[in-house]
Amino acid sequence: MKFNDSTYTVTDSGSLGRIALVLGILGLAASAYGYTSDHGQFFHSWMVSFVFWLTVGLGALFFTLIHYLANARWSVVLRRFSEAVGLTLPLMALFFIPILFGMHDLFHWSHEEVVASDHLLSGKASYLNSGFFIIRSVGYFVIWGLVSWLLYAKSGQQEQGHSEKWLSSVRRISAPGIILFAVTITFASFDWLMSLDPHWYSTIFGVYIFSGALLGFLAFAIILNRFVYSQNILRGIITDNHYHDLGKLMFGFIIFWAYMGFSQYFLIWYANIPEETVWFLDRWVGSWKDFSLLLIFGHFAVPFVLLLTRWSKRSPIMLPLVALLLLVMHWVDLYWLVFPSYTPDGVHLSWQDAASLIGIGGIFVWFVWGRYTSRPLIPIKDPDLGTSVRHTN
Repeated sequence: MKFNDSTYTVTDSGSLGRIALVLGILGLAASAYGYTSDHGQFFHSWMVSFVFWLTVGLGALFFTLIHYLANARWSVVLRRFSEAVGLTLPLMALFFIPILFGMHDLFHWSHEEVVASDHLLSGKASYLNSGFFIIRSVGYFVIWGLVSWLLYAKSGQQEQGHSEKWLSSVRRISAPGIILFAVTITFASFDWLMSLDPHWYSTIFGVYIFSGALLGFLAFAIILNRFVYSQNILRGIITDNHYHDLGKLMFGFIIFWAYMGFSQYFLIWYANIPEETVWFLDRWVGSWKDFSLLLIFGHFAVPFVLLLTRWSKRSPIMLPLVALLLLVMHWVDLYWLVFPSYTPDGVHLSWQDAASLIGIGGIFVWFVWGRYTSRPLIPIKDPDLGTSVRHTN
């Protein structure tokens, strides 16, 4: 990689984008072959991988929105990265297309004969039907794509010069944007994940998915920015103090994710209503029990302990390792949500899981890297840039 220290632009983006693109194409090709060999496995593997990368993008969009609304200064040097990751949301609409073709494999409620013979599903048919499902899904991507693109474009306009008018405009986008974000991520999680078992419901499921999404983005941001740092880029700009704050946010949302998960479980366990408890029972039999325990320890207990100290949040080795662990656990969490409806007898990992994850992920990383390196890596005209660079904690 080649970097211009005076303009903060990348003149040669190196091989990361090309490698990611090649891996993405190979992964998509392998997934296409997987569809021909076992389309049921393909659609469920694709759903897990799609939601995994989508939630990283959604976490980035939330990070950018809250940055503007809170008038945060410490995160100014990270804003261009979160904007680039958030801009993947329109791209993810393309990866949603296979799910539309696989609706009958994924969702029981998409079969008219099943709905006709099920009293509970018949009562939900006005909401859970293919036509309305597609309309809602298109609406989610339109909103996410519009908000993320507006923020990305407005950030580029700041290069022409900062003004109070510019600041007011991004806040006018962010204020309704964060409300729309909350509504859409909640209903999208209901539609795409909770309705995989249409008899079950949880009112805090959307918050659970949101907490995992933000954790996924924070972990992704730490890993990729550490890679940038290893290339001798933005040293002295993004410092240990910024990584410390990212680590604190990650630590806080580890607890928040666990709190949401436990609250969901505890209320259902306490009420002991059969149509609610069966969802957790399905995840506490056979090898699914081991997977559930892995999630408890790997997504909460272990990273919680590892991030307790100030040293671990500032360590160039420990923090990225914990971030990598949380990315893996984020995938485990989504697998745990999706697959029990397909393989209720136990966990059956497939090469298609890896193929779809690498296929979508390769294109995702290639796109992020291209957008991130296509303009100055930091907003050089932002009046709070100096404050952000000098940030300490």
